[in-house]
Amino acid sequence: MRDEGGESDDSAIWAPNNTQEWYAARDAAAALRDVLTAAGMQWDFPYLRADLNAFGHGFVELGRVSPETAERMAELLRLAISCPHDFRSEAEGRKR
Repeated sequence: MRDEGGESDDSAIWAPNNTQEWYAARDAAAALRDVLTAAGMQWDFPYLRADLNAFGHGFVELGRVSPETAERMAELLRLAISCPHDFRSEAEGRKR
């Protein structure tokens, strides 16, 4: 019989929300949330969340969206792809 009240040496204890993968997924979800809010789409992604799979790999779940939301997102991505200006380089330059 196991000792009651004693410390367990159960090596299966794992806190998924204390891993780098969890924080990376959470930060990515927050960044996406901020951009969606700036685009006026904050209510179109009610299932947006960060999570980990069974192997501890982080992911961002967008969830189900309406066809109109998918079309709007596709149009925003088309515009971003066709934009000749490299915003990432500009943003990195401001951080320095």
